[in-house]
Amino acid sequence: MPRSLQPDRRLFGVTLALCVIGAVMVFSASAMIAREQYGNAYYFLLRQLLWIVLGIGGMFWLMNTDYRKLRQPRVIFTGLSVTLVLLIAVFFLDRSHATHRWIRLGPLGLQPSELAKLSVIFYLAWFLEIRRPPRGAGVNNLQHTLLPALGTVLLIVALVCKEPDLGTACMIFFIAAVMLFIAGLSWRYILTATAAAVPIVYIAIASTPYRLQRVQSFFSPGSDPQGHGFQLLQSLIAVGSGGFTGVGLMESRQKLFFLPEAHTDFIFSVICEEAGFIGAVILLALFATYGWRGFVAAMKAPDEFGRLLGIGITTMVVGQALINLSVVLGLMPTKGIPLPFISYGGSSLLGVLLATGVLLNISQHADET
Repeated sequence: MPRSLQPDRRLFGVTLALCVIGAVMVFSASAMIAREQYGNAYYFLLRQLLWIVLGIGGMFWLMNTDYRKLRQPRVIFTGLSVTLVLLIAVFFLDRSHATHRWIRLGPLGLQPSELAKLSVIFYLAWFLEIRRPPRGAGVNNLQHTLLPALGTVLLIVALVCKEPDLGTACMIFFIAAVMLFIAGLSWRYILTATAAAVPIVYIAIASTPYRLQRVQSFFSPGSDPQGHGFQLLQSLIAVGSGGFTGVGLMESRQKLFFLPEAHTDFIFSVICEEAGFIGAVILLALFATYGWRGFVAAMKAPDEFGRLLGIGITTMVVGQALINLSVVLGLMPTKGIPLPFISYGGSSLLGVLLATGVLLNISQHADET
């Protein structure tokens, strides 16, 4: 008698909980600025809820679609082609905040770099599976595996970096590196790639004034408290003001035009201020549970495609969360990496919900846990 296919309930529940927390905190962090700028305190909340509905609809669709149907070359290369076209198209559109990152669709906006993460994950999962021995050349074959795999990844990374969006470009490269490592990449190649990446990242930072200023303000935010160190200092004030239990929902003071990007990249600061240490720990526990259940589903997938796909998706969500939290707490230089499910932003939210739908489908086919 065939086993009934059921998605991982804990992973599903954590995802919904994060979406609910995100909607509540987006409203809390944005109500004042939305009223000031748009005359409607619910402006950002309503848009966030729209993306949540669209994302959850897509998540349910993919959760009930066998992920193995997505390994077909026409699906993989269609996704890659659309992503590359969109990444190139942004350079011919109007700049937003001195960057080419968005494609505007009326009142909504699409960030192709978010789709690029998913395209890279699906491409590598498919490509590394077909290169698996004994039928394939193996992951450590330079000519037939590494060069084609990394060539595609580096092309996408270069386009994202040119927008410019160095943080997302590094995130894409990190996801690819984790997937290659799980597939069996030799430490020789890992160390070589790391050694080659260090000077490239250094040049990318040192040659761009605003990136260099961000790094300098990270090491010494107090040296420019009204300039480049302002955002980090205000974030740390918000985190410290929350204490153990927080000042209460909707009661944050730092969000009142002190903390820039309070409802987007620095929303965790508002969570810490309003919900305190307890709220921060609860959020960390939810992301830890997502990572645990995601890796369990991946490692128990019945095939290499599902295993690598699950690893890539879990790395994307948990990795972004760790980077965002590190930036907010002053453990990393400031970068525009949103907190998955929580930060305001349709492209990021839609992307992680669609990816989670695939991960939930993989969990249906995993062994009993």
